[in-house]
Amino acid sequence: MAFELKVGGLTPFSATDYPGKLAAVVFVQGCPWRCGYCHNPHLQARTPEGAMPWQDVLTWLRRRVGLVDAVVFSGGEACMDPALARAMQDVRALGFGIGLHTACIYPQRLREVLPLADWVGFDIKAPFADYRHVTRVAGSGDPARACLDAILASGVAYECRTTTHPDLLPDEQLLALAATLAAKGVDNYVLQQFRAEGCADAALSGRPLHGYPAATTLAQIAAMFPRFTFRNHGS
Repeated sequence: MAFELKVGGLTPFSATDYPGKLAAVVFVQGCPWRCGYCHNPHLQARTPEGAMPWQDVLTWLRRRVGLVDAVVFSGGEACMDPALARAMQDVRALGFGIGLHTACIYPQRLREVLPLADWVGFDIKAPFADYRHVTRVAGSGDPARACLDAILASGVAYECRTTTHPDLLPDEQLLALAATLAAKGVDNYVLQQFRAEGCADAALSGRPLHGYPAATTLAQIAAMFPRFTFRNHGS
């Protein structure tokens, strides 16, 4: 029997996970990185059976045809699962659009599934040389750079985003990262303010965020991209 997607959870309706679409979100188990600000740490491990069988998810999705526009595969890290491409094909056969959230960890599998995706929301977490400070994994900037290149080369619609926290990305690093991404050709960039909800790192959660990033920093970054958004979860 072929491997089936290891599902860690399901959100029936979301208006925020795929811009302009009403989507169902399938959360896939597993992530090798340990970012302090992760708000889904319960999805980092892969369990023998998953939280629910993929066939049950498909049965549920068949009843949602006409009610939602798309299905977003999120995580964890969806590209960790060898059954992702097959699951995307299953969803496409039902007539849904397909979105993907990725932290840019597995370049080869990402290249495999990019032709199956209509939209990708991807994280670039730090200047590539400083990735370990965020992910706690040595060398993690290398696959992130390769994934960025693959997404830009694919022509798929996307949103590139970075989670901001002053202890991880002071303003000068945010500016350096933005300049790198602009030079790469990123044209749709989002900074999203750290949120404490679900975060297991007390030091990060307890840090005041007022005045960060500075208004001048945001203005400089906005000038680098045709489309730029700052999502301040506290506002």
